[in-house]
Amino acid sequence: MHEEVIISGFGGQGALFAGQLMTHAGLREGRHVTWIPSYGPEMRGGTAHCTVIISDEQIGSPIIRNPTVAVVLNPPSMDKYEPLVRPGGVLVVNSSLVQRPATRDDITVVEVPANELALEMGNLKMANVVALGALLATQEVVSLEAVEHSLDESVPDERRHIIEPNKKALRRGAAYARQNGATAPRPTKLLESASLSRRPAVAGIAYSTTA
Repeated sequence: MHEEVIISGFGGQGALFAGQLMTHAGLREGRHVTWIPSYGPEMRGGTAHCTVIISDEQIGSPIIRNPTVAVVLNPPSMDKYEPLVRPGGVLVVNSSLVQRPATRDDITVVEVPANELALEMGNLKMANVVALGALLATQEVVSLEAVEHSLDESVPDERRHIIEPNKKALRRGAAYARQNGATAPRPTKLLESASLSRRPAVAGIAYSTTA
């Protein structure tokens, strides 16, 4: 498998955190990964996106021009990345903020009211994880279980209280997508004998490998 993912939204919506969770989950599953963040002029309230590549093979370049998957959390991201998604790819749309429908008919579009679902659970800041759950219910770039383990392993001690709420948000987004017409996730074959003690090479800022 080889998936190229862009997650984009306003600064403060957690696009980068969602990408980090996917990257860590890819490592858990024994894959090669990259994670590269990008910020607009303002970190909060401006634009922020990250690119993530998860692959069974060595990754030649971390640059993504036409993603197989895009998660768009706000209208500017929708306008920018919908045209770039590869035909046959997946576009996950935060319909809480993006009011217009997608115009493409050659991609799978998943609309999820991520803000509303997060508010129902008591914390708007979890909208990013709701959207991530909707993605993984549609196309299993990584497994939900691997992302849950990533929360356990990557969240620092002083923020442990966010782990269980975020797991619930992940499952809520997945359940919403399944209940509202998302296609079944495509099975992906894990590398044999994958383990955290045998990590592939990583490109990006968030992680490094050890021998």
